[in-house]
Amino acid sequence: MLTLQADDSSLVLAPEIGGAIVGWRLGAVPLMRLPAPDAIIAGNVRGLACFPLVPFSNRIANGRFNWEDAPYTLDRNFGDHPHTIHGVGWKRAWEVAEAGASFATLTLRHDASGDQARAWPFAFEAEQRFILAPDALQLALSVRNLHRASAPAGLGLHPHFPRRGSPSLRFSARRVWLNGADSLPSRQVPIPPEWDHSAGRAIGDAALDNCFTGWDGAARIDWGDGTALRIEADDPFRHVVVYTPPGRGYFCVEPVTHMTDAINRMDVAGHGLRVLAPGETLQVLVIFRIETGSASITT
Repeated sequence: MLTLQADDSSLVLAPEIGGAIVGWRLGAVPLMRLPAPDAIIAGNVRGLACFPLVPFSNRIANGRFNWEDAPYTLDRNFGDHPHTIHGVGWKRAWEVAEAGASFATLTLRHDASGDQARAWPFAFEAEQRFILAPDALQLALSVRNLHRASAPAGLGLHPHFPRRGSPSLRFSARRVWLNGADSLPSRQVPIPPEWDHSAGRAIGDAALDNCFTGWDGAARIDWGDGTALRIEADDPFRHVVVYTPPGRGYFCVEPVTHMTDAINRMDVAGHGLRVLAPGETLQVLVIFRIETGSASITT
């Protein structure tokens, strides 16, 4: 594991467990959730604070799709869940390419040969670059197509935030996907009033596990205790998945580049999945800015 430090801000990374963030604190205050008991010992990336979604986010229906007239079947990677989920990166150890007191770069190479083709049939390399400042965490994520032909690609982040105090969430989007009983998107609709977070809404007002579209790339989490976090995601991130499971000590606000099951929904306008030419790179940037009191901390 790696620990980055910038004044009172500290970030712990686990390259060996899905390239994940174990935790992020400002002093004693957790800005992302604390790791679940035994998550590090068990190597359970889903019990950590944040992990990368590469080369796709969320679900691919039944792990099956067609690409350039060829059918592909992926291994299930989420227990007995019928759909393949969250890509390859969260299941692999990442390499530490460089690290300093307040920065680190992690890399992952997927060659898609042999059994690896069942995880994802197109070779790629991915990179995460973390830069920690006293008042912010900057995370750049990229994927480069190493396949001999064009290949689909998407990116995302899966941060878990602590459900402490009285947290509220504010963000603006245009529409939202409703899900069927199979957890796949069934219908895109205008955002219902009870799901509208444009003026801020308390976490727990609605039980969500939905992909919002037409997101403007900004969100704000306020714990009601003088600590808040602003999320600033750059242009490829025009979808955001919001997950507010009842009875859990966390919630998720996940910037993603594309809708759920996009590879099977290429006829949907604005699906967001990219097609990368050989050697082409998709790169995204998210900045998490800390606010305390009425103003952001200054360096």
